Amino acid sequence: MTAPNSVTPDLTVDGTGLLCVQLLLRLRAQIADLPSGAVVHIHTTDPAAPLDLPAWCHLTGHEYLGPVPSPAPDREVYALRLTSAPVRTRPGRPWHPDPIPTPTTTPPTPTPVEDAN
Repeated sequence: MTAPNSVTPDLTVDGTGLLCVQLLLRLRAQIADLPSGAVVHIHTTDPAAPLDLPAWCHLTGHEYLGPVPSPAPDREVYALRLTSAPVRTRPGRPWHPDPIPTPTTTPPTPTPVEDAN
């Protein structure tokens, strides 16, 4: 694993002032079109971020890279690397995996029964 402070981010997400769910929703929206392998730095003031970000990465399959030295004393910075096939989460509920759609099957058409008489 590459040290997170030695990797230049492809995207920086400003999550200052946001708490858990809002932070993850902003993060998810901003990384939606990035390619696999992209490195993202998240600036945050959320005291739960050191727990939430690794857990969310574990849930979605992204690689949590850890804390990065922060340029400002009033916020922390964390890094992650995007996976090629992340687990989707529900809109508005980033802690819940999106249900995997099951293939719809058409019930078989009944076969007419011939009258034996």
